[in-house]
Amino acid sequence: MNRVRCLVLNAALGPLDYRVPEGMVAEPGQVVECPLGPRTVVGIVWEAERLPGAEVPAEKLRPLRAAMPIPPLSAALRRLIEWTADYYCAPLASVARMALSSGGALRGPATMTEYRLSGGMPERMTAQREAAIEALEGEQATVRELAGIAGVSEAVLRGLVSHGVLEPVGVDCDRPYPRAAPDHAQPDLSAEQQAAADIFTDAVRAKRFAPFLLDGVTGSGKTETYFEPIAEALRLGRQVLVLLPEIALTEAFLTRFEERFGTAPVLWHSALKSTERRRAWRAIAEGGAQVVVGARSALFLPYAKLGLVVVDEAHEVSFKQDDGVRYNARDVAVMRGHFERIPVVLASATPALESLAMAENGTYTRVELPRRFGGAQMPSITTIDLTQEKPGRGAWLAEPLIAAIAERLERGEQSLLFLNRRGYAPLTLCRNCGFRFKCPNCSAWLVEHRFSSRLACHHCGHETAPPPTCPECGEPDCLVACGPGVERIADEVADRLPEARVFVATSDTLNSPGRAAQFVAQVESGAIDVIVGTQLVTKGFHFPELTLVGVVDADLGLEGGDLRAAERTYQQVAQVAGRAGRASKPGEVLIQTRHPDAPVIAALASGDRDGFYEAETEARRMAGAPPFGRWAAIIVSSEEEDEAREAANRIGAARPRHDDMAIYGPAPAPLSLLRGRYRYRLLINAKRSVELQAILRRWLGALHHTAGVRVNVDVDPYSFV
Repeated sequence: MNRVRCLVLNAALGPLDYRVPEGMVAEPGQVVECPLGPRTVVGIVWEAERLPGAEVPAEKLRPLRAAMPIPPLSAALRRLIEWTADYYCAPLASVARMALSSGGALRGPATMTEYRLSGGMPERMTAQREAAIEALEGEQATVRELAGIAGVSEAVLRGLVSHGVLEPVGVDCDRPYPRAAPDHAQPDLSAEQQAAADIFTDAVRAKRFAPFLLDGVTGSGKTETYFEPIAEALRLGRQVLVLLPEIALTEAFLTRFEERFGTAPVLWHSALKSTERRRAWRAIAEGGAQVVVGARSALFLPYAKLGLVVVDEAHEVSFKQDDGVRYNARDVAVMRGHFERIPVVLASATPALESLAMAENGTYTRVELPRRFGGAQMPSITTIDLTQEKPGRGAWLAEPLIAAIAERLERGEQSLLFLNRRGYAPLTLCRNCGFRFKCPNCSAWLVEHRFSSRLACHHCGHETAPPPTCPECGEPDCLVACGPGVERIADEVADRLPEARVFVATSDTLNSPGRAAQFVAQVESGAIDVIVGTQLVTKGFHFPELTLVGVVDADLGLEGGDLRAAERTYQQVAQVAGRAGRASKPGEVLIQTRHPDAPVIAALASGDRDGFYEAETEARRMAGAPPFGRWAAIIVSSEEEDEAREAANRIGAARPRHDDMAIYGPAPAPLSLLRGRYRYRLLINAKRSVELQAILRRWLGALHHTAGVRVNVDVDPYSFV
């Protein structure tokens, strides 16, 4: 009798055995419909020897219901799923679910009905209908998706359908994407770029695993360099994955990609409509999607013939997922390359210290681009000591920085001010009684956003309107904004330099590729004089007229106890500094700081990157921190504080004893309340020789908690809040 073992997409269940009905093919990797009690669930046929489980008597086996009409998941992808689950101490089913991230794609070919404006008008116009018609200009999607775009109910749009204002359009869900042409526009590469491109291209041709660290200064043309191995992969009929850290970066990247290859790549990110997601997933699985550009989740898609993976801005913290399966896409990308036997390029101007260590020991091949493309010079960098050059009362910009912006205005050049803090002010309080506005769901202050007249929590999304009186003492007109956010800096620029056209660039204002494209067009046309932005503007943008970068508070990232604080600060400031002087005009960077002698600030000012990394490496070595040691965190949470504390104490009391491992805690997390759940943390520091994951599984697997308690493991954590 033909029996198979299935991994069902429910993390609470182990592997289940089924009988294969006569005439059905169920090879490993096949996605199937499985009976589970009265329900039907999705499962993946797996090698029985790789999924240990009790042998079920043959007579008790239920038959599989159907095989999904999609290609089986490849052995390489199954091994990646196993490795990720093992390394990050995550349920195998939770990782496998990421590979099947479009439920609609599993059902086979389909057509569907979408709607678009017909040009007609309803007999009776209401405010909601008018707003919907205005918002839906140029849009085509399902009624549900259009309702989300327009911000109205589905009933409003169904009324417009009945009046003929929205017309139905039949859509082939699996229509093919336009083909990219590898020789559409031959680039003019420098000798250094060409040498690097040849190394990558040879590895693509060889079809072998080869991890590369592309270490190039900002403006050196890293993107054009890795476009050449992409072109070679296309010539060989292979697929390419390019990972980007931010959705806002995709628009600038798409423009460059289309200029080089004649068409846009296939996109994969959380903002896709369900129909776009379905179409992309099936094209990827069947091999029709040639180049996929996506966020970290694109890493687990079932590519039919993957030939190259590129991770751009590979140092970025946003490649580390902080909930669900807590994986680092940079490291998993290298493992995908290992299992697929293909090259992987990690591109960065400020590589992670772990990546540099891998290059140092020969695990990665380091390829360097030490000079900017086309003869452009690196910007000059100067610090402004805020203890000497104090801004005026209620101001945050020192006089030398204001004077430098005014000078650029006179020359018709552009400036960028960087502060990694969204909103107007990080704290609002009552000047009468001292009441502070706090999030009801998190142990965090509400951030004032004056552009949208709201107080918002940046952790859970809670929002409320600023009240006219203090909620505590009832005093009117007594609320005071404390500290600066980007909106406040923009107001200060507008007040000091009223002729300047200022734009605030954050995830609030650039929350879609379309808005990002509009922003880029405005900057390139000269319609913006001063950009005030967060870390979103530190990478990926190339503005020829931008010649001044001002870092408003370089010390901000050094606060808060982050064990990678110095490295992150160096990366962020170096990246934003790299926006200045990328064309023929020289650039200047002014860094405001109260600690100009701090090692990270001094290294930035002197341009001594290697010196900074050497000092940071030695500090990590002494502390047994990555890449010389291992970290892991255990996060215990519950809606009841006593329940969370008791569970954390139970885990702490059962801690294993190991000479090469230190366990700290449990203690309340710095962000002790998050999204309505109380949180406690334990931090583990171990030598690299310790089998950390095995110890964690034995330790935590022996404990049982009440239903309201969640215990999450974060291997190689980046967040310590």
